[in-house]
Amino acid sequence: MSILVTGATGKTGRHIVRELLSAKEKVRIMTRHPENVGPQPGLTVVKGDLTAPETLSEALDGVDTAFLFPVLPAIGPFAEAARAAGVRRVVLFTGAWAAGHTARDLGSWVLPRYRAAEDALAGSGLAEWTVLRPAPFATNALWWAASVRDEGVVRLPYPDAVCPVIHEADIAAAVVATLLGDGYHGTRLTLTGPALVSQAEQVAAIGEAIGRPLHIEEIPAQRWRADAERFLRPGIADDLLREWAETAKDPSTALPLLSTVTELTGRPARTFTQWATDHTADFTAA
Repeated sequence: MSILVTGATGKTGRHIVRELLSAKEKVRIMTRHPENVGPQPGLTVVKGDLTAPETLSEALDGVDTAFLFPVLPAIGPFAEAARAAGVRRVVLFTGAWAAGHTARDLGSWVLPRYRAAEDALAGSGLAEWTVLRPAPFATNALWWAASVRDEGVVRLPYPDAVCPVIHEADIAAAVVATLLGDGYHGTRLTLTGPALVSQAEQVAAIGEAIGRPLHIEEIPAQRWRADAERFLRPGIADDLLREWAETAKDPSTALPLLSTVTELTGRPARTFTQWATDHTADFTAA
């Protein structure tokens, strides 16, 4: 039986596939562009799209376990197709805001949307399901890559805002632990990095990693919103700005630090300094 990985060509998905193959599992990935995936021992590639349910049957044939990338409107149809195909276990990740750890998160734009997707999976009739809720990704710092490379500048609002950002490799390791391990059925687990890290500290860590001093240019929230809404939904931009404003003023309002990554994987979560080191090329190569 194979393990299906959706979203396998993304930053987190690549780590999931690598770990599963290292564990000698048979892996199948579904992608809209299979021609872009090179052959690897133990890997099968099929063409498909989470937003096109009619493409799922080939991907799910002979699959026992699946990782479900959070294309939220597709969660319900995928779960139904998986159950019909005899899939036993599905692991999904959404986001830490869905846990409602803070009053701010309880009022967030994304919370009801994440929870609706989670509930669609939980109510699908699958034998086993698990939801992971990662903190904001350290990879969000890649938003700054172009200005770092070109100018040595990072433009952002609220440089003192803090968050326990998480390395995508730790999300992947947690996904693999729940795909392969037992005892996680019916659980919704929040994942965080090991420390609260301010945006200013993230910029400093990137500068240290690339050996180049970086300058922060603090910009108004509305300017950031105007730029961000080219690639973020307005509701997500609002949620981020609210979090940054509140945690810059009072770090105690940040998402709490949790040891879930260690509990699932048996090792500490990676620091942002490690993330910056791992991504040096993103901030130095054109």
